Amino acid sequence: MKKTIRKTGTVRRILSYLEAYRWLFLLTLLLAALTVAATLLLPILIGDAIDLIVDKGQVDFRGLSPILTQALVLIAIGTLAWWLMNICNNKITYEIVRRVRTDAFHKIQTLPISYLDSHRTGETVSKIISDVEHFADGLLMGFTQFFTGVLTILGTLGLMLSINVRITVVVVVVTPLSLFVASFIAKHTHTMFMEQSRVRAEQTAFVEEMVSNQKVVKAFLHEKQAIEDFDSTNHTLTKCSLKATFYSSLTNPCTRFINSLVYTGVALFGALILVGGNGDSFSVGALTCFLSYANQYTKPFNEISGVITELQNALACASRIFELIDEPSQSSDEDAETLVTDDESAVELSHVYFSYAPEQKLIEDLNLVALHGKRIAIVGPTGCGKTTVINLLMRFYDVTGGAICVGGKDIREVTRRSLRENYGMVLQETWLRSGTVRDNITLGRDGFSEEEIVAAAKLSHADSFIRRLPNGYDTVIGENGGRLSQGQKQLLCIARVMLRLPPMLILDEATSSIDTRTEQKIQSAFARMMTGRTSFIVAHRLSTIKEADIILVMKDGNIIEQGNHEELLKRGGFYATLYHSQFAA
Repeated sequence: MKKTIRKTGTVRRILSYLEAYRWLFLLTLLLAALTVAATLLLPILIGDAIDLIVDKGQVDFRGLSPILTQALVLIAIGTLAWWLMNICNNKITYEIVRRVRTDAFHKIQTLPISYLDSHRTGETVSKIISDVEHFADGLLMGFTQFFTGVLTILGTLGLMLSINVRITVVVVVVTPLSLFVASFIAKHTHTMFMEQSRVRAEQTAFVEEMVSNQKVVKAFLHEKQAIEDFDSTNHTLTKCSLKATFYSSLTNPCTRFINSLVYTGVALFGALILVGGNGDSFSVGALTCFLSYANQYTKPFNEISGVITELQNALACASRIFELIDEPSQSSDEDAETLVTDDESAVELSHVYFSYAPEQKLIEDLNLVALHGKRIAIVGPTGCGKTTVINLLMRFYDVTGGAICVGGKDIREVTRRSLRENYGMVLQETWLRSGTVRDNITLGRDGFSEEEIVAAAKLSHADSFIRRLPNGYDTVIGENGGRLSQGQKQLLCIARVMLRLPPMLILDEATSSIDTRTEQKIQSAFARMMTGRTSFIVAHRLSTIKEADIILVMKDGNIIEQGNHEELLKRGGFYATLYHSQFAA
């Protein structure tokens, strides 16, 4: 029952997308009707032409000439209408697909980070690319064949009734069997196609994961295991695909068998009528015409059954896409205030509680006041909650208890955009997009002059290596930095922040991939940049945070020590242990 409801909901969603193209859709129906009319009138002309060919030497060529002319006109009209109908169908299909992909991609921009952290990237990519592609194929086939098939069935039924009612009854009684068979198979194949889509997404996610981490795979000699894992997933996909295709492919031969029975019945019954002496009212030409209509009447049933098979796959893929689009977006902040910071603005964490999973506690009753212009360093062992604090400050996640305030305002009451515009962020994990070096430095904002861009690059000590690139600042770098070293990538990310100089800074292991000599230069640049700005620095190398105004030592989600470098060393506590362990002989 739930599957039926889900399929119905999916169809309604598709129809809602179709609403914007209703006039084009009506034009498609009109062209389909014209195509069908031309196709159905042609057998009548052929039947009339056959009746003019009585015997050898008894052919009415004068009567045949206009009939053949009319037949050629009908063929030309039908062909033109079919071509125009396909153009309209393609337009509708790919416009709908464009809107679905747009909605899906827009949804990704509004999804909470928690969703992206808990779902494999490749699976999400598969929904937007692969599933939408299969959805388009099914939709295109549906538009192309479904409506012409329905109109052909109705048109041939009316014409057959006008020729001979008794033979028409034979056709109408037997043909519905093909619909029953097609419906029965379609119901049982939908689940199979859903499973096929799921496994295909799993395979896409695995391939994306292996390709993006191929250096690690090779470094740890994981190639053989990766191949075995891929073969396992590939084997599962093959089984799912074969099973779904096998059962869905039963539709065509089953309906063809029934259609052949219909054709045989019409020929036999019509011949008996002719032999029975009703030739005056039912001629050989009429029987030929009727046989043509019987074939045309049953053919759409066969085509529609094939369309139903494709639609099952399309609906399964569409269902997965709409699941993504229907994921809850992060809470709206359209009515929230715009955050404006000044020289008195402080960042305050008051009784903050947070955990990624309710059953696994992380940060409990965290309190912190970062006055404007102060440098706050956060240190501690792996997993103590340092990066989580950064996620909360940037509001990638919302606190589960307590509050974080900037300038006295709860950050949940201001827009995320205005909050994040006040932060400059350099992470340990660099991210560069495909584009020029200049595009990556000015990422997210235009209007900077060449002098400003170069000055920011010089401050970050990136200018020298940029100028050595083939086209300098106009050099196009590939996905995630292409062949740039990890240190060079990080320098570009630092230049990105140097260009903006926002009132608050977050440096999360910002110099982790840079050599010691360059790091010393960067630290001096950071020192100038941090002057007058509230800065949060996460670092494992404690030598980089000696000059911090306040050092917060975290353990198990709590601040266990607080003070400057000299004070914490004198106490001889956890910080002193960490520091001496790094600089022990």
